[in-house]
Amino acid sequence: MDINVDVSNIMLFTDRLVLRSWRETDLNDFYEYASMPGVGEMAGWPHHKSMNATRRILDTFIKEKTAFAIVHRHYNRVIGSLGLHVSWTNQDYRYKHLRAKEIGFVLSKGHWGQGLVPEAVRAVVDYCFTRLDIEALACGHFVENTQSKRVIEKCGFAYVMESEHYAKQLKKYFNAMRYILLRV
Repeated sequence: MDINVDVSNIMLFTDRLVLRSWRETDLNDFYEYASMPGVGEMAGWPHHKSMNATRRILDTFIKEKTAFAIVHRHYNRVIGSLGLHVSWTNQDYRYKHLRAKEIGFVLSKGHWGQGLVPEAVRAVVDYCFTRLDIEALACGHFVENTQSKRVIEKCGFAYVMESEHYAKQLKKYFNAMRYILLRV
């Protein structure tokens, strides 16, 4: 079952990152990574072609209060995002009785391969299970997205199934792998 979350007043700290709510002053950092071809497409959305597109999505992040900005502590710049979304588990008879959210993440290309996303995901998993009383977290990736697959597996998510996913913004179907992590 879906639950409401509000990350607007939450700050999570890891060795290299701060996860916090989005701010209007994040616009330039957000545009810098979201406008890079290949970044958004891995998550199901087209890279941003204008600052206005980035502004609209930033306004949505701020309004909905369900996504963290991933800030690199060394540079004090936003390098990605991690959101808590409505989960596919709500429709699956095996999991729909659980309080669940789905984690989605994206990271600036220049920071890929440094272990930053697993660091962020682990912090959010801990927060969700200990502070929000969430019982299950789901995650997924397009079959071709081997980087996200590695992140998901490193963070302890268990593979559940492959399914078809329609990425509305890309107007395209993808085969997607679905995973779950249950609170122990």
